[in-house]
Amino acid sequence: MGLTHTVNEQIFRHIHGRSLVYNTCWEDPRCDRELLQFGPDSRIVMLTSAGCNALDYLLDDPAEIHCVDLNPRQNALLELKTALIAGTDHPTLFRFFGDGVAPDAQRVFEEQLAERLPGTFARSYWQRNLNFFSGRGARRSFYWHGSSGSVAWLIRQWLHTQPDLFHLIGNLLESASPAEQAHWYLQMEPRFLNRFMQWALQQHFIQSMLGVPKSQQHLAAARFSDGLAGYFRACLRHVFLNLPVADNYFWKLYYYGRYTPDCCPNYLRPEFFQPLQSRVNRIRTYSTSLSDFLKTHPGTYTHFVLLDHQDWLAARLRPALEEEWRLILANAAPDAKVLLRSAAFELDFLPDFVRERVKFDLNAAASAHSRDRVGTYASTWMGAVGN
Repeated sequence: MGLTHTVNEQIFRHIHGRSLVYNTCWEDPRCDRELLQFGPDSRIVMLTSAGCNALDYLLDDPAEIHCVDLNPRQNALLELKTALIAGTDHPTLFRFFGDGVAPDAQRVFEEQLAERLPGTFARSYWQRNLNFFSGRGARRSFYWHGSSGSVAWLIRQWLHTQPDLFHLIGNLLESASPAEQAHWYLQMEPRFLNRFMQWALQQHFIQSMLGVPKSQQHLAAARFSDGLAGYFRACLRHVFLNLPVADNYFWKLYYYGRYTPDCCPNYLRPEFFQPLQSRVNRIRTYSTSLSDFLKTHPGTYTHFVLLDHQDWLAARLRPALEEEWRLILANAAPDAKVLLRSAAFELDFLPDFVRERVKFDLNAAASAHSRDRVGTYASTWMGAVGN
């Protein structure tokens, strides 16, 4: 047991210490903005991930957004996006992150982006990895790169060996009505979640490439007799049987390898380019832990967006979890809002002092969670910090 745990931890750390893990955000910013109600006085602290949602939040005109991530490659990705917005035009931005293919990436980088990238890490990282956008080789889209993109590409290659299933999924994603969605989904599910895929979903290496540590895998699997396969089945049913697929750019991305102009994150829509360009300098990135950020940048912040990382801390790093919450509460404005997601159905790992200070709005969070187009978390939690 001890050796297995050590090996699992080393695999996860190796992937996260050497790779761009997330090439797009897998949290629905529409739900976030509905819950958090950003405004001109908002001072947001959030985990970076792929940076898509920070750009979405800018549309609510907040005063500042502080993006924190232990993996500097995630910040480098956001910094490339902000450099494109600040220094180019919408067609160029869409080639890079809509199409996922920019044959002129080297020229654009040298002439318009390099001097705008604020840190030597981001500049050197993209100098080495502009081939992600070249459109050449087996993985011809940016969205087939990074560890999560590599998993998506491998699944897509497997789907190509089963053309009937591949076309079934295409029909599902192009459905025009709830009845049509249900028709295609119910045909697709048993063929997609076959024995091979159920086995693959249980593999720690695959889950680590998707950014899911062992502790979170256990949380996700706990309520299902068939483990992670059951959890994933429930997620798919929520998304494809309960919600319209027309604007679900999250799931369509990994089937097509690109976004389309009418189904993409808000930061890629032409009508939002100018507002983002005028506000993009309000985003700052920090390659550190959330606790270290709050220690070195104390302030009065109105919003904290924690994604799902507290699942990780709760399982193995309880002292770090408690320290993080003490720092959040010490740096929270009156009535500051905190948003987090979890692979657990119950948020039973929070310290008592957090429950005393933070009032969670269970109804609002559950309502937003029911409309979440990603659907890969078991629960969403939003609370307000009291005195």
